[in-house]
Amino acid sequence: MLSKKALWVFLSILVLMSIVQIILDSASETEGGNTLVTADKKPEYVIFIEVEDKTLYLLENGVCIKKYTVATGKPGYPSPIGYWKIITKDTWGEGFGGRWMGLNVSWGKYGIHGTTIPGSIGYAASHGCIRMYNKDVRELYNIVPHGTPVVIVNGPFGPFGTGFRPIEPGDRGADVMAIQKRLKELGYFNGWVSGIYNDDLKYALHRFQKSKGLPVNDTIDRKCWHKMGFLEFE
Repeated sequence: MLSKKALWVFLSILVLMSIVQIILDSASETEGGNTLVTADKKPEYVIFIEVEDKTLYLLENGVCIKKYTVATGKPGYPSPIGYWKIITKDTWGEGFGGRWMGLNVSWGKYGIHGTTIPGSIGYAASHGCIRMYNKDVRELYNIVPHGTPVVIVNGPFGPFGTGFRPIEPGDRGADVMAIQKRLKELGYFNGWVSGIYNDDLKYALHRFQKSKGLPVNDTIDRKCWHKMGFLEFE
């Protein structure tokens, strides 16, 4: 079963997705005041991955129909936390268990695939991708279409996973993307929100640190997080 923390995050995401879907359905059913007759809808799938528990859940129309044990990113190579979509599906070689489902992560190439190391399943063992047993990934591949939403969570702090980490130039991840978005909102960052700590972000960080009376350096530490308005809470 999902942990209470992950369940809360997941339910919040589902509520948001439901609201969006209601709006889209309302827009598609009426056109110029006329009600449109549509064909039966195809099943809607969502993949939910809980990194902490090494578990992938497949939901069909909001109901969990499959549950798989997976491997996730090892220390230094975290799996990408956030809301993604499957943008590619390929039948790659045995190194990927013959199946690959690529995600639209901006800071690297991540996906769901099989493995030649089945003993790694259930552990933090990958370079960030989601590994599955080969029989499981083949089954999932045959069910979900392109565009299937993929929600990855790891801990109670959203893009920050289990808490804040010191971030250095070259680091990548959902937390880096959150910083870029916040500094853009505050008027310090004008670059591309990529999830990669590059020179544009470094320049914006230095400007922010100066304006807030913080020591000017390249590390985004807990004091920086708090000054940006990010707080850890449960």
